[in-house]
Amino acid sequence: MLSFLSLWAFGQDDAMKTDWANLKRYAADNKQLPPPTAKEKRVVFMGNSITEGWRKADSAFFAGKPYINRGISGQTTPQMLLRFRQDVIELKPAVVVILAGTNDIAENTGPITLEAILGNIVSMAELAKANHIRVVLSSVLPAYSYRWRPQIQPIEKIAALNAMIKEYCTKNKLVYVDYYSAMVDERRGLDKRYTNDEVHPTLAGYKVMEPLVEKAIAEALKRK
Repeated sequence: MLSFLSLWAFGQDDAMKTDWANLKRYAADNKQLPPPTAKEKRVVFMGNSITEGWRKADSAFFAGKPYINRGISGQTTPQMLLRFRQDVIELKPAVVVILAGTNDIAENTGPITLEAILGNIVSMAELAKANHIRVVLSSVLPAYSYRWRPQIQPIEKIAALNAMIKEYCTKNKLVYVDYYSAMVDERRGLDKRYTNDEVHPTLAGYKVMEPLVEKAIAEALKRK
């Protein structure tokens, strides 16, 4: 008899084959979302479980604001790039906040170089700019280890990827929001005050992130 985990794994494999980027996840929500009003400065948050969990951990942060959460747990940058048109561009935001890269380093969809991760992030940024969407690129949050990939040592890769993202933002006059520096501990992992599992923020962690991203969004809106 197959165990529950085995059945779950088979289901996941089947879903990956038929909808690798999980385009179905927000398809209905996107159809129901009205176009932004003339005065609305819509912001789409594109990311993985850290973004998806944000709305669950602190729904008040999104309530009453033109903030649209399009995070999907477990996703890597190639998956986000595939759904970027549907889940960002077609929603016509003024700003997109992209938080991505940790699942790539964890090799959720297989081995990938830092250069390829950056390339996917850059491609999303370029698609946004081509569609008159201002861009905020986020640092990857610190992580000492991944419980689901204990063999991977992410500390140095996260630091290197963040340096690459920051350099790209500087050269291309994009806004960079540095969560990493505000949340890292002496181990170069995610401060235990802000997490229960070394990777995902708790409400306390999101409370650190929120003023940083709101400042970054305000800065992006000022730019041409």
